[in-house]
Order: sequence, then C-alpha cells, then structure tokens
Amino acid sequence: MFRLTSEYEPDMIAAMPLRNEIMLITYADSLGGNLRALAQVLENHFKDAIGGLHVLPFFPSSADRGFAPTRYDIVDEAFGTWEDIQLLSGRYDFMADFMINHISRASSYFEDFTNRKDSSPYADMFIRYKEFWEGGEPTQEQVDLIYKRKPRAPYVEVTFRDGTSEKVWCTFDSEQIDLDLRKEITWKFVTDSLLGLADRGVAVVRLDAFAYAAKKPGTSCFFVEPEMWDMLERARGILEPRGIEVLPEIHEHFSIQQKLADRGYWVYDFALPMLLLHTLFAGSNVRLLEWLRICPRKQFTTLDTHDGIGVVDVRGLLSDEEIEATREHLFTHGANVKRVYNTAAYNNLDIYQINCTYYSALGANDDAYLLSRAIQFFAPGIPQVYYVGLLAGANDIELIERTKTGRDINRHSYTVDEVNREVRRSIVQRLLRLMRFRNSCKAFSGTFQILPTQQVNELKLAWKSGEEVAMLSANLATFSFSVEFTDPQSGHLVELSLLE
Repeated sequence: MFRLTSEYEPDMIAAMPLRNEIMLITYADSLGGNLRALAQVLENHFKDAIGGLHVLPFFPSSADRGFAPTRYDIVDEAFGTWEDIQLLSGRYDFMADFMINHISRASSYFEDFTNRKDSSPYADMFIRYKEFWEGGEPTQEQVDLIYKRKPRAPYVEVTFRDGTSEKVWCTFDSEQIDLDLRKEITWKFVTDSLLGLADRGVAVVRLDAFAYAAKKPGTSCFFVEPEMWDMLERARGILEPRGIEVLPEIHEHFSIQQKLADRGYWVYDFALPMLLLHTLFAGSNVRLLEWLRICPRKQFTTLDTHDGIGVVDVRGLLSDEEIEATREHLFTHGANVKRVYNTAAYNNLDIYQINCTYYSALGANDDAYLLSRAIQFFAPGIPQVYYVGLLAGANDIELIERTKTGRDINRHSYTVDEVNREVRRSIVQRLLRLMRFRNSCKAFSGTFQILPTQQVNELKLAWKSGEEVAMLSANLATFSFSVEFTDPQSGHLVELSLLE
C-alpha cells in the first residue's frame, strides 16, 4: 500500500512565469496511443504551435476517463512512465490534474477503510453521513439545499468487511468517493500528492471539481465560503514555494471566476465558447464585447475541452432567450449533432453542457471555425486548444453510438497515421499558422484594446506592446477576417498570410 509520508521540505525557488503561448489539452493516449507517441507527434507537427501542454489525468484510475484516480505516485503503465512525463514537462509548460474533491473507490485508502472500518488509519479521509449530519441523516430541507449531481442526497452505501454498512459522501460517479478536507490525514495525502507532481516538473496544477470539496451542513456544499477560500489558500501554499501555479476548475456563473481572479488565482474563461457561438450565429459583436471589457485578464481561454460546451457559465452574459436561440441554432445547423446525444439515452443528464465538437457546432464551416480561433487568440488570457479542435475534428458518431456515452462525441482517439493525414487538411494548416503567429508576436505581451467599429457585425481587437502591434479585423456575418501586425524589419503594419 502507498503510505502517507512525512511533510516535504521543498527547496524555496522563485516562480517562473508561464509562457504566454497556446496550451494544448489532450488525453495521454489520444494522439498516438501513449505518452511517448504524444511527444513524437508534438515534435513532428506542433512544437512551434504550442508552448504549454495539459495532459488530462494520466494516473491509474477506475472510471471517468482518468478522473477517478487510485493514486498519484505512478503513471498508468498503459500510458508510459514518469520519464515520459518529465520529457514533456521539460519541453512545455506542463499542467496536471489533481482531483481535490475525490479519489477512486478502488484506491488503497478506501479499500483499507472498507476492510478495517474504524480501525483504518484512513477512516477520517472520507465523509461518513453518521458523523457529518446531526442524527446521521440530512433533513429533506438540507438535501434540497445541496448543489448536487444526483436526484437524491449524494452518497453511496458502503458495506464493510464486518457486514455493517453506512452512507459515505459521493458527489459524482459511484467510483469517485469524496475526500474530507476538514481532516489533517486528508491534507497529508493532498500535500504528498501535490508535491509529488512538483517533483516531476509540473508548472500548473489544475484543482478539478474544487468547488464541491468544502462541505458544511445547512449549505449548498458548493463554493462554501469562507471554507473554500481556506482550502484554496492551503493548496496554493503547498505549491507556491515550488513556483507552481494553481488553477481552480469550476463550471458555474461567470461571477465566481471573477471572485477567484480578484484573489489572484488563474481562472478559466468558460463563458467564451457559448458567447462566440452566439456572436457568429447572430452576426453581432454586442454580447462578446460586453464580456471582453470585464473578463479577468489572468485566465485561460477555451472553446473546447474534454467535457461539453458549457451553458451555465454564460448565464447573465446572454439572456435566457439568447442562450436558447444559440442552442437551437447549434442543434439545427451544427454538423452531425442531435439533441438525443444530451439525454439519458446516452448516459448524460448534464443540462449545463452540450456534447459537440466546436468544429461541428459551427457546421464544419472552415471560415467560421478559423475566425472563432482568431477571436479566442486575441481575447485576454492564455489560449487553450483541445486536441480534437487542434485537428478541426468533427463529431465522432461511430464512437458515441458504440459507447452510448454523450461526451465521447468529442473524444476521438487519433492514431499516428490519422494525425499525419489530418494535419495536411487546409483548415488545420491555416490554424497552425495562426497559432504560431499568436505564440511569436510580441504585441500579445502588452495591452489589450477593443477598437471602435461602425457596424454591429464588425469586430476589431488589438494588442500593443511598445512599437509592436497586432490587430484583428473581422466581419461576423461573412466570417472573413484579417490579421495585421508590425513587421520587425520595416516597422510597418503587414497582413498575416494563412494560405499555403
């Protein structure tokens, strides 16, 4: 069994700033089959197009595509080894996940608990209903308050080796058992796990599902204040001496991202995907510009991730009518997307996300897709591009029909031969030229500006750093756009060519 060790005593080092370059998001096995193949694919095709790399959970896991980890001290042997991770972290700003809310039911910690119950040294790592709730059970009023992912109170019934049973908190899948962050034994596990990642060259740790981790009776048990802030500060305090950034992951109202940003945390711009779809569907810059004026600057922007296209994140930035019109347009004009893929028939009842690749959401229209990326790259923050989006991938209907899992529509695994073929497509070549420009242009280290336009279907965004300028001019109705930048030799504005 992997034992909890004593506290680390890390060397104090200065934090290294993250590169203001595009970060790729991928599973360990989605571009070539394993980490070694991934490294070669990136070297062959994308090394100048990305400066950062987020490899989704690569630890042994019992469910949810890696998000039910059994431990953090080894790499799943199906993907590779720590040497493979360190090779990648030496080349890119490397992001890794830590599931601060839960751990696998198959972990040695939980198995020891089920075998030894109260005598297990890990018994306090888990939230036992009999101890959490007064009287051992929540009232209906308390259950109704909980921000939950299930139609009932969040728990699993655990049967111990002695034949007794009790309820233990479980927010997500039954394989993902929640951790009790009120206990020091849990924080020893958290500390050892986080610093184990630090030893492998990780630049950013993404705290997955962090808003569920602070729980308190009589509350929503979601983003509970001030407990949640105490938890985040403690996690940041573990990693900050190593120069490692913390990225809290949360899908909720955009105001929560603003709260996090106000306290100096990196955040996600999960509002941008739906805002951009509305912008391009409606041919109007109004809602997008309202957001760009107030959005956090210390953020990662996304259009696509391993989950669906977020809806809840944009409430308040789009009206309910605009959100519904955007959803309707996606379903009626998107490529190979159906409402049924977002229902229980495909193991999905998450009303907050739409299962679809971003390329398919835009009807597989190359011009619209390239414009959406251009706007993302000009928006404040470090852009993230999901591996399917990197290859302008369409919905994988064969995979979703085989697995009957809605999110698999955006989780196609590419062989090396497929990657070699897909990168030759014109849309991918144009996208890569745009990405290389975004990474190399010095103007993006400066000040963001929204330039005035005469028409609602026009958009002009710019960056300026010293004498360096980059400017995007777009027609939202026709999807045509141009990018101009300061030529370092002549000092004049020249137009970026995306053609071969």
